Amino acid sequence: MARPLDHSPWNGKIRENIGGRLEESEGGRGLGPAPGHGGSHLPLQAVEPRRLYRQIADQIAQLIASGEFPPGARLPAERELATSLGVSRASVREAIISLEMGGLVEVRVGTGIFVTAPAAQSAVVRDAGPGPFELLQARKLIEGEIAAVAASMAAQPALDYLRQCVLRMEAHVDDFVAREASDREFHLGIAKATGNGSLELVVEGLWDQRAELWGRLQRHFHTPELARKTIRDHAAILNAIAARDPKGARAAMHRHLARVVREFQRGLDDRGHATQQRRASAPAATVRRARPRS
Repeated sequence: MARPLDHSPWNGKIRENIGGRLEESEGGRGLGPAPGHGGSHLPLQAVEPRRLYRQIADQIAQLIASGEFPPGARLPAERELATSLGVSRASVREAIISLEMGGLVEVRVGTGIFVTAPAAQSAVVRDAGPGPFELLQARKLIEGEIAAVAASMAAQPALDYLRQCVLRMEAHVDDFVAREASDREFHLGIAKATGNGSLELVVEGLWDQRAELWGRLQRHFHTPELARKTIRDHAAILNAIAARDPKGARAAMHRHLARVVREFQRGLDDRGHATQQRRASAPAATVRRARPRS
């Protein structure tokens, strides 16, 4: 069965360009004749390792520049883009967010992704560092083990500090900036509770990688409901550490970060549809108070 976009004119262009660039990066490029084979020189070109989301974003930017998607046009849904390109929705989402950072598209959660400005032919999507999903994968691996160590090593002052972090998050549930600061302090506090300064620096480095790409994605999906879920996650992690339960602390951290991944994986363009479905099926008395999930 043909997939929805297999016959779209732009589909072949993106697939061809993406495939060519991936083959080029894997097989090398710009190599002249090797010495001893009749060549007098080897015109090497600088190798630029490019993240997948940048490759996807560059191809979409080129289609915008060519007029395939003029200003005001709606891009295909990220699910369709991912299927056509043979990549994950996470990679497509990171590409779309990077285009938004460059001012080429506007993301209207629940409505779609729209072109806002024509792209110059020479437009290059800048590398915004590791993508949010790549970073979350690393954090799950590393911070899960750190939580387990903390459960064995944390002294009472460290537990008191972590408890204060959770209380501050609860007190500032509607203050994004203050809550984010306490969130960071909580995770750094767990690393500090291990008594290993190197682990503390590792966690600090991971949090410092939460650059603009992360912030944009987080703002699109932030809701008070998700903030309360994060606070509950943190309380569960703290309880396991206080109970001297390494296995439980590791599992609680893994559940927390896996939930964040799931929230970020929800579609940019289908969230509104899901919200409308929930509202339509909700009892009339509770519709006003219903909060959309992201």
